[in-house]
Amino acid sequence: MRKLYTANHLLEAYIILDLLESAYIPAKLFNVYAQGGVGDIPFTHAYPEVWIIRDYDFERGRAVIIAYEQTPQVSGTLTCPACGEDNPYNFQLCWQCGAGLELVKENSQDPKL
Repeated sequence: MRKLYTANHLLEAYIILDLLESAYIPAKLFNVYAQGGVGDIPFTHAYPEVWIIRDYDFERGRAVIIAYEQTPQVSGTLTCPACGEDNPYNFQLCWQCGAGLELVKENSQDPKL
């Protein structure tokens, strides 16, 4: 086993774990409950850590993390053509009615980023 990533928070650690699973890289998450110990232990020891099971997956795992870190942060909204509901720009389906939002993204020249 080898430590691959130290996350800023638990949600980010689970995102990394899911991305690794999608790439068929088995991994484990450590320090899931350590945040409750902050104060008794240094906060740097409470950060969630992602460890890979097989050492030979380390380079592939780093590539997954680099791709994750280089993904641009997108904000803004899209209006659903079916029901008129505003949805976050990264949604593929309207949260209200379930209609597809891909065509709206393709047709929008200047998304509110």
